[in-house]
Amino acid sequence: MTLAILIVVVFGLAYSNGANDNFKGVATLYGSGAVSHRTALSWTTVATLAGSVLSILLAGSLAKSFTGKGLVPLELTQSSELLIAVAAAGAITILLATFLGMPTSTTHALTGALAGVALVVGHGHANLGKLWDSFFLPLLVSPILAIGAAALLYPLFHRARRRFGITRQTCVCVGDTAPQPVQLMRDGAAFVAVPAGGGPSFTIASREQCTERYDGRVMGVSALALVNNTHALSGIAVCFARAVNDTPKIAALLLAAGAAGVSWKLGLVAAAMALGGLLNSRKVAETMSKRITDLNPGQGLTGNLITAALVLGASRLGVPVSTTHVSCGAIFGIGMASRSARWGTIARIFATWMTTLPMGAVLGAAIYWTLTRFGS
Repeated sequence: MTLAILIVVVFGLAYSNGANDNFKGVATLYGSGAVSHRTALSWTTVATLAGSVLSILLAGSLAKSFTGKGLVPLELTQSSELLIAVAAAGAITILLATFLGMPTSTTHALTGALAGVALVVGHGHANLGKLWDSFFLPLLVSPILAIGAAALLYPLFHRARRRFGITRQTCVCVGDTAPQPVQLMRDGAAFVAVPAGGGPSFTIASREQCTERYDGRVMGVSALALVNNTHALSGIAVCFARAVNDTPKIAALLLAAGAAGVSWKLGLVAAAMALGGLLNSRKVAETMSKRITDLNPGQGLTGNLITAALVLGASRLGVPVSTTHVSCGAIFGIGMASRSARWGTIARIFATWMTTLPMGAVLGAAIYWTLTRFGS
């Protein structure tokens, strides 16, 4: 009975993780207009499944981090009460943020839940100092690194593009035709689009109806095709990296229970993550893709490369960073560098981050106390 309850709450945790996190890797692809929402969702689902399958080979040490080993007494790391409390608290916290359309961190929610359990156990039996070195420090440093890397690399990539003679075009789709290059002139609240190749001008309601693309060639290859293809690969890499980093954290709760078999546990987590992304990721997708800053394909590519590099590197080292923090940090940095950041949205995301860990801690403590006091 206890194992069945644990399986249900871990499934819920994995589902909430997929709903909040799966789309983050392809958010820049959708936000820059490179692909449709449906295409981006298909790509992220496949990449997530692939990353989940291979995660145990690349990031097995992360599983040990989230059983509470070193944070609470060893005999408690396999207790059903601890495992259920951590999984349930994480699932509730992430689902609430997803309902509000705010990207948040599964790592933060799980860390908060572990901290809450540790507080219930008591200072005499819990190693709260481990929280700083093993959890809080990586979570604080990773978004700062992402913001700094984006703010530094994007201007360098921008100058390199101009040096290669690659220009940007603003395009608009008219009817069923291919995107047509235009020049935009503001006319009150609307814009007048003047075709670059000549022809009658027309009015559009907002700039969001336009897309940006690159014109030029690099070593004989179309710059537009090169950026778009690399951008797509980078988005898939971020989704893969996120699954590699997150799957062991969730599967650890089942592995610690001691039930036989590893494959079915990883399969359960992978399936739940994919299902959550397919059914409940739209609100977070819109926030990440459209509401933080305006993105063109080059900016999206920069953000994805930074995110994939930091998350994969952390996974290989067994450091539990948050893909959300890294991905959002990279987009924040690009918005700062391009002076197009929407600070209201960024402030709401930061507020969500600030409340995720304490909410996970309160829920984890409450659930663990209830289970140990009234459970059999």
